[in-house]
This record gives sequence, structure tokens and C-alpha cells, in this order.
Amino acid sequence: MSYLSIRNLSVRLKGGLPLLRRVSLDVAAGEVRGLVGESGAGKSMIGKAVLGILPPAAEITEGEILLDGADLLRLSPAERRRHIGATCALIPQDPLTALNPSHRIGPQITDRLVDILGWTRADADARARALLAEVQIPEPDRVLRAYPHELSGGMRQRILIASAFAAEPKLIVADEPTTALDVTVQKQILKLIAGMQARHGTALLFVTHDLGVVSKVCQQLSVLYSGMVVEDTPVRDFFATPRHPYSAALLAATPKYTDPSAGLNPVPDAVIEAVRAEVAAFDRRAAHG
Repeated sequence: MSYLSIRNLSVRLKGGLPLLRRVSLDVAAGEVRGLVGESGAGKSMIGKAVLGILPPAAEITEGEILLDGADLLRLSPAERRRHIGATCALIPQDPLTALNPSHRIGPQITDRLVDILGWTRADADARARALLAEVQIPEPDRVLRAYPHELSGGMRQRILIASAFAAEPKLIVADEPTTALDVTVQKQILKLIAGMQARHGTALLFVTHDLGVVSKVCQQLSVLYSGMVVEDTPVRDFFATPRHPYSAALLAATPKYTDPSAGLNPVPDAVIEAVRAEVAAFDRRAAHG
């Protein structure tokens, strides 16, 4: 059974530029779905639409977002905020900008539990200490009293992961959560996210540019180009036999770290032209109903 079902979701800038073109995808309970594609393909926009944090210049023009059986787009704004707040969380890209520099770490984890979900302060504090231990941060009491600038980038990202899991959400959107980290720390953070997702049984929508990350973390994959899903497939099938030419070109363009002498293979112009023509044809069909 799908915990998240997106059906024919279209998002446009209010000036008319399409950002998402009738996107449909499912995320089952406890499943990890990857979203890949080049910058501007619409990966993060899908997550923002689910979480109700689209930029002011963007608007949903059609479609459904079914989250735990409720169509978010049919709820009132207040009902939508409550439903999303009780069931979803976000792991953002940059921990330095995501954390408030003027607040200590503790309240940034616990305030949501107390103010939105009604936990007691003592229970929320205990939960925060347990989560910091789970994300392998030593001296959790000291860290909870610290300010973000007093911690390393890797520790800040671990805190965001702990915060995302704090209220036991059923769905987490991870928006390129290792982009701001060096390669060694990236590996540790990915292992940590995968382990916590498996232990907590959380569904995960994982936005990334890195097909290596997809191979390690995800079970299902949606490949996007210009706001349109061009391939929706199990990850094992994608790496064995990608069906769409753009998917095959992305896979071929991945650097071969096991062969330092291998050159880079950019996506061929012919493939880009073909997928652009596919998008244009899609827009013509949409314009005529």
C-alpha cells in the first residue's frame, strides 16, 4: 500500500512557466524512492509540493497529493499544516542555513515536539538526548546546549537527521542531504540515514544528483527531465536495463571511479534534443486537454 501517492501533479510559476508536468509516483510505507535528474529538473519541487512549502511564485494547477489517505490539496490550509506536521519531516541540504544560529541546538529539536505535537518538555528533552546518541553524537547534553557555529558540518547534519526523526514521521523528504559535506562525511551520513530509515520503518523521498547514492539507498527511482518523469522503475532494473534514452545517458555519464583512465561521457546532444521534443509534445497534448 502506498503511503504517498502523487497523481498528475502540475506546478507552474504564476507567470506560466511549467515546473512540474503531471508528475505521478508512489512511495510505499517503509520504502525509499529516489528522485534524480539534472539541476532544474523538478526534484526538489516535488518534495516542496508534498511538504506545502512551495515558493510564493509557484502554484499547483492540477493533480492530487494523497498522504496517508488524505488528499492534501482538498484540505484547508490549517488542516494541511496539521496533517503534514504530524506525519512528515524534512532533511534539508545545508545544515548551516537550516539551523537558527541564534538558538541552541536543544530547542531546535524539541520545540516542534512540545508546541505542535503536545509533548511535555521532559519527554521532548529525553527524546532529543536519545536521538543524538542514535546519530552517534557523543556528549549529547553538551551538544544540546551548543550553538550551531560551535559544531562541525557533519555534526550539524546529524542533528538535522535526528530532528527529522524526532516525532517518528511516516515520511521524510531528504533534499540532497550530503551536498554540503566532504566525501568521507557523506559516506557516514548516508549510512546513518539508511540505518535509521530501516530501524524506524520510515518512507523516504530521496532527492539526489548522485546515482551512486541511489544504488546504495533507494529501492524505487523516478528520473526527471524538465519537470516530467521520463522513467519510473525499480532501482535494480534501472542499473541493469534503463528503458529511456535519457536514463541510459545519465548512467553512462557517471564517472567510473574504478577506472581512473576512463574519460567523461556527457549526455549526447541528440538525447537532449529528443527528450526536449518529448517534453514539447507532452505540453501540446496537455494544452489540448
